[in-house]
Amino acid sequence: MSQLNPPLTEHYAESAAERDKRRAKSVRWLISPSTGLLFLWMAIPLAMTIWYSFSRYNLLNPDVKGFAGFDNYHFLATDPAFGPSIGHTLTLIGSVLAITVIGGVLLAVLFDRKFIGQGIARLLVIAPFFVMPTVSALIWKNMILHPVYGLIAQGMLALGMQPIDWFAEYPLFAVIMIVAWQWLPFAFLILFTAIQSLDQEQKEAARIDGAGPFAMFFFITLPHLKRAIAVVVMMETIFLLSIFAEIYTTTGGGPGTATTNLSYLIYALGLQQFDVGLASAGGILAVVLANIVAFFLVRMLAKNLKGEYDS
Repeated sequence: MSQLNPPLTEHYAESAAERDKRRAKSVRWLISPSTGLLFLWMAIPLAMTIWYSFSRYNLLNPDVKGFAGFDNYHFLATDPAFGPSIGHTLTLIGSVLAITVIGGVLLAVLFDRKFIGQGIARLLVIAPFFVMPTVSALIWKNMILHPVYGLIAQGMLALGMQPIDWFAEYPLFAVIMIVAWQWLPFAFLILFTAIQSLDQEQKEAARIDGAGPFAMFFFITLPHLKRAIAVVVMMETIFLLSIFAEIYTTTGGGPGTATTNLSYLIYALGLQQFDVGLASAGGILAVVLANIVAFFLVRMLAKNLKGEYDS
């Protein structure tokens, strides 16, 4: 007895599976050039930086060349400006995160309520995020914090107080205020979007049970914003590690090294002292530091997301 042909549905199912397999293979071939180009775009500069970090390469002494081993890293670690630059970097990141997260939460709670002119006020809050860092630094330096013509100086004079030269007396605090002003809108946008997704029925039930404003905030709103706060902390930290334009425009890393962070120290080594090897070593340390911070932040965010979905 002859064997019956397989059903048409089985034939079509096999054809569909083969079609999907061919499509996936063709997609991999199509994206491979762009993936390879992106890899080279990142790998070549990184490889050159690693090579220069182990080399003697100073543009002021082009005749002095050769393999330096770990000398550049040793000189960088023993540089008097290296320790303070790490401290200033961490202080800048921690202070800006505290200001933007706390301010962003308060603004998100405020804008969650309806009031007259809410659209215009929201636009004014978001506007600083679209101003270029150099422009915002110049605005703060010449129009707000200037010891003679600044708005704060004029207000202090009107109150009979002595104006403060912020960039001479409190330079790091001035830079922190500028950077926080730039990043507060970002935190507000993320947190305001998150607070909009809060279940209104849950809030109404809490009000019926007699929960006051503080209880509503600490037991309903703030736990709901936990995941959004983790996103803000992760994103801002990665970008704040490379703050440069605000320092370059306002203080130039000074007075002395009072506002020199790791990014500005690398700039000073490479483009002021023209020591490419030493600057490359600083760049590699910055990359390592950024990856360590990013690793722990991603783990923290993943833990928050896992807890959210598990609950």
